[in-house]
Amino acid sequence: MALGKVKELVSSNPVVIFSNKFCPYCVCVKQLFVLKLGVQYKAIELDQESDGSEIQSALAEWTGQHTLPNVFVGGYHIGDCDSKFDLTP
Repeated sequence: MALGKVKELVSSNPVVIFSNKFCPYCVCVKQLFVLKLGVQYKAIELDQESDGSEIQSALAEWTGQHTLPNVFVGGYHIGDCDSKFDLTP
């Protein structure tokens, strides 16, 4: 159920950031998108969602990434703050 919700969010939004509201890495990535890149995003604050732990487990199952933020652009999993981004199609 949570995996279906995650995939629906990713497929229906150009940029999705799965985050925790007060995580400093998450805050930094969200600021990067808005302030530096001028890109709007859909934030899913897992610490404020009733099914946040299930969503995080579904993300880990789908992507292999257990940390936040968990970023998707154009339906592609970009990763987290430690990822080396390769946006080549």
